[in-house]
Amino acid sequence: MLLAFYKPFDVLSQFTQEHPSHRTLAEFGFPPDVYAIGRLDRDSEGLLLLSDEARWNDRLLNPRHAHPRTYHAQVDGQISDEALRKLRAGVDLKEFHSLPCKAQRLDPEPAHPSRDPPIRVRKNIPTSWLELTLTEGKNRQVRRMTAAVGFPTLRLLRVSFGSLKLADLGLSAGQWRELTPSEASTLVR
Repeated sequence: MLLAFYKPFDVLSQFTQEHPSHRTLAEFGFPPDVYAIGRLDRDSEGLLLLSDEARWNDRLLNPRHAHPRTYHAQVDGQISDEALRKLRAGVDLKEFHSLPCKAQRLDPEPAHPSRDPPIRVRKNIPTSWLELTLTEGKNRQVRRMTAAVGFPTLRLLRVSFGSLKLADLGLSAGQWRELTPSEASTLVR
């Protein structure tokens, strides 16, 4: 079984509650024995896959399979061409150099539903949106990459995993559904 979930903001990508104020996957009524394939940080939103089959973890997360994951990031400031060039080339982070990725400015900005709570707004500093497609997924990688080029991430959504697009799944934040065999087969390379 392979499930697609639109993870809302402020939900941990795990079933075990570590602190009474933290929301977890346990509140969303998933079938027994499923677990998250990879993670989305508590402050990130978007497409999270879950399964009760261990084979999916290796197939989708092992870097040798190079499954692209696409994110929309709303950043502090107007993203510059130089910052996009640096992101595309890979960025030096403390423990590693990120692999080259696809990075582009989103203009017009995407029509994502508003977040609760909304991001902070500063009158004198505009925000902009960019799309990043990576084939690796280290801890808080997108946020660390945008900060490293001078544009801290304010909001982050995973919008696709391979060819599976969140927009095509018909889910709202907090909803999930089992993928059809044809949808799941698009993830196998």
